[in-house]
Amino acid sequence: MTSTAPVSRLPVPDLTDEALATVAAEIAETAPEYDRTGDVPVRGLAIAHRAGLLTATVGRQYGGRGSGPGETARILTALGEGDPSVALIAANTLAAHSAQAANGHWPAKFYHDVLRRSAEGPAPVNAIRAEPELGAPARGGLPKTRLRRTRSGWLLDGHKSYATGGTALAYHSVWVVADEPGGDPAAPRVGHAIVPGDLPGITWVDTWDHLGLRASNTHDVVYEGVELPEDAFVEIPRGTDGVYRDPAAMAGPGSFGHPALYVGVARAARRAFAEFARARVPAALGKPIAATERIQSVAGEIDLQIAQAETLLHGVLLRIEAGDTAVLPQLSVIKVAIARAAVAAVQTAVAALGNPGLSRRNSLERHLRDVLCVRVHPPQEDAALAAAGRRVLEV
Repeated sequence: MTSTAPVSRLPVPDLTDEALATVAAEIAETAPEYDRTGDVPVRGLAIAHRAGLLTATVGRQYGGRGSGPGETARILTALGEGDPSVALIAANTLAAHSAQAANGHWPAKFYHDVLRRSAEGPAPVNAIRAEPELGAPARGGLPKTRLRRTRSGWLLDGHKSYATGGTALAYHSVWVVADEPGGDPAAPRVGHAIVPGDLPGITWVDTWDHLGLRASNTHDVVYEGVELPEDAFVEIPRGTDGVYRDPAAMAGPGSFGHPALYVGVARAARRAFAEFARARVPAALGKPIAATERIQSVAGEIDLQIAQAETLLHGVLLRIEAGDTAVLPQLSVIKVAIARAAVAAVQTAVAALGNPGLSRRNSLERHLRDVLCVRVHPPQEDAALAAAGRRVLEV
């Protein structure tokens, strides 16, 4: 059990709309540079840290604010509007702190250390789960990554893919199978190993060369004989039928941080479209294109899509907070609808501008690349729709 001794030095977040907008604008200044270089967005993370946005979900028992899903969504929309790579790293970190606040499953020494680091500067955390051969865990299967029992604890060995945060991660939560004496090879224990990011035996492989979220540093990572204490393994219980089901296969209240950040990307695209439309004065027109009915209609369509995404996002979280359990089976398809609306908003802006919207000199090109990444987060659209269909058809 983790100690509940508070850490009082964590930065205190200001979650007013004005404060979040200021943070988003400051982070946005560095986003184009990090998109070009692909480096860890250290300045953006530092800004988010100083604003208390990387630790807002730290539980009250640890001296944190204890933000719930609603506040978390607002934070990540603001960060996504500034730099979605920063927002993705933040989303994973906030999710880890939220889970710890609810379950207290980290080794006491490790969680005290991550809080200490978080008081001093950015200390990102991520659940590292995908593997080169297995792919996304939500699609089924068990990891090849193994946690082998030793006399003093565990040894971790394996190869993971899409480990967002890269070398900036202070801690990894690694999805593993336990290899232990007396275990059932047909039904091994499955869970996460809590791993400090600076331990010997951790090697990063620079594989991330993606269309969008280029600064997220979602590289491969290899673990070779990484030594861990006995309490570093956190088991994920099997179902009552004895079958292991991946938690990410269905959306839950805490999984709306990812779509929230892409709503922020859509908001950034709306702003970029408006700025371009006000500044663009074709010689044949003699006035800004913003004055034309066509561009005004396009701006209205963009706003409609964002309003739809935001209403779905915050509406479903408010229903959950109010105790409405009837919406729970629909969470996965609601995430799909939010993603579709965010993508549609950005695509509408780019299509209306033609070549300028696809120019590297125009931030809309970057927003388009970034927003398309919403489709990779589990549960993915095809899986969500198929599950909803089976529920509706009762098959």
